[in-house]
Amino acid sequence: MNILSLIGRDSGFFESDINAYNEHLIELIKGSRFLVIGGAGTIGQAVTREIFKREPAALHVVDLSENNMVELVRDIRSTLGYITGDFKTFAIDCGSREFEALVDTEGPYDYIFNLSALKHVRGEKDPFTLMRMVDVNIFNTVKTLRVAKSKETKKYFCVSTDKATNPVNMMGASKRIMEMFLMKESLEQPISMARFANVAFSDGSLLHGFNQRFAKKQPITAPYDVKRYFVTPQESGELCLMSGLLGENRDIFFPKMSDKLHLITFSEIAKRYLNDLGYEAFECASEDEARNHSQELISDKKWPCYFFKSDTTGEKDFEEFFTNKEVLNLDKFSDIGVIKNSAEFNADQLHEFTLGIENLRRQASWSKSDLLKLFFDLIPDFMHKETGKYLDQRM
Repeated sequence: MNILSLIGRDSGFFESDINAYNEHLIELIKGSRFLVIGGAGTIGQAVTREIFKREPAALHVVDLSENNMVELVRDIRSTLGYITGDFKTFAIDCGSREFEALVDTEGPYDYIFNLSALKHVRGEKDPFTLMRMVDVNIFNTVKTLRVAKSKETKKYFCVSTDKATNPVNMMGASKRIMEMFLMKESLEQPISMARFANVAFSDGSLLHGFNQRFAKKQPITAPYDVKRYFVTPQESGELCLMSGLLGENRDIFFPKMSDKLHLITFSEIAKRYLNDLGYEAFECASEDEARNHSQELISDKKWPCYFFKSDTTGEKDFEEFFTNKEVLNLDKFSDIGVIKNSAEFNADQLHEFTLGIENLRRQASWSKSDLLKLFFDLIPDFMHKETGKYLDQRM
């Protein structure tokens, strides 16, 4: 299946920049030692592949998902083969004591790439998942960065998201707060980040769900009114690699808007996806209709689809990669823009946020409103959209 054609493109987005800087990337990677955190996720696997094929001295990968890690190794062995450098994977939590022991034993590392994150807007639904999101997206990032600093790592990269720009959901806001903490840490440890669009067919995404529904002969559902920009998994890895190796301290890389990057609805991708597989999308009026008529429709080469108007909490009306207050460099690369940040942060507010989270953790329980208050205190213009409906309430 051609992912580019499904998202409305016929060529890779960052090809010219990768080609222009590839020799320099190879020079930086050869002889260097890398640690990739969250390396078994879709973006993490893409970053791992980009590093692997340029022959690092060492490439170590950490992730909680041992099953995805096995697939990462099998995929690399089946395509890229082997390198002379040291390639290892470790199924551990980056926030654990085991992680610190790993870095002490297997390190030091020249570059650390952190791709771990709780990324789903559906995580908005309960205060317990939200607290884990805060821990993974914010405090684990700070912990791993400080480990990097203690071992004199040359550069620490962490992935952010376009949803951190004028956030409307807790996931995006958690990444925006992460960026604030990293500005503070950047005084002692060089860092860079990347914001980018949806990664097509990434694990757990709606498009990845199309594959699961098709394999199980189940209906496909998608909003018809939500338009998004998409990059391929490989492009996500390329942007992270460029930022991690070529970005200056505090830089945030993002895809530049151009004719190459198209907005497209999920329902349109669903129709193209099914057409590529030899089926016609059959639009049903309800979830029940789609479920009840699946067998007869599929046998007639028609696939049951339910396309709906989006009304769930946390969905942003449009995507943006930067605010009108951020300083941009749009000249350095062909298809990559750079947000140039100074080390601006309010240490007292960051400290109060940390204390607030610690106080909530000491309680027997906490509410979503407790967390929202701490978020609003740190991001006064946080435009949180609460509808009372969540993605887990849809098919």
